[in-house]
Amino acid sequence: MRPLFAALALLLLFPPAVRAAEAVATFAGGCFWCMEPPFEALPGVVSVTSGYTGGSKKDPTYEEVSEGGTGHAETVEIAYDPAKVSFEKLLDVFWHNIDPTVADRQFCDVGSQYRSAIFVHDAAQRKAAERSRAEVEKRLGVSVKTEIVEAGPFYRAEEYHQDYARKNPIRYRYYRTSCGRDARLEEIWGEDAPAH
Repeated sequence: MRPLFAALALLLLFPPAVRAAEAVATFAGGCFWCMEPPFEALPGVVSVTSGYTGGSKKDPTYEEVSEGGTGHAETVEIAYDPAKVSFEKLLDVFWHNIDPTVADRQFCDVGSQYRSAIFVHDAAQRKAAERSRAEVEKRLGVSVKTEIVEAGPFYRAEEYHQDYARKNPIRYRYYRTSCGRDARLEEIWGEDAPAH
């Protein structure tokens, strides 16, 4: 009887349907505070977590990443249900919330830690990302600087960074406005720029 109870306990803790229904996407688009809300608003997105990826240091801190010496970028890791939202839709939201025309910066934030990147988890994501980047280049008529690279370890950012826009709406709005993010997005995307 004991093995049966152990199996049931595992099923309760890790239901197969939940595991199978979720996929992961990882994007870097400058300040992760500004990248959480657009994805959180999408039906089918299970969670959005701010963190660091793309660098060499294990378990980096915000201070270390901010100094630019770890190679990490501020990123968001998105758990989503592919039956409800496609990776292509996530890519569309990503592009419309970044400036793909610049390297090693996003808006007022400068340095490789603020680069834009799509961290792909498999061949299908890579193919979709490359196709979408080509479409963006064609639409904008410029060379897109956004990297498409293999996803590596993702390190969750400190708790005070999680859901920053919701927890600190006034500070978040001030930062977003003073950084010129929305004005630049409107300049790039016109009427397709995200509502703010």
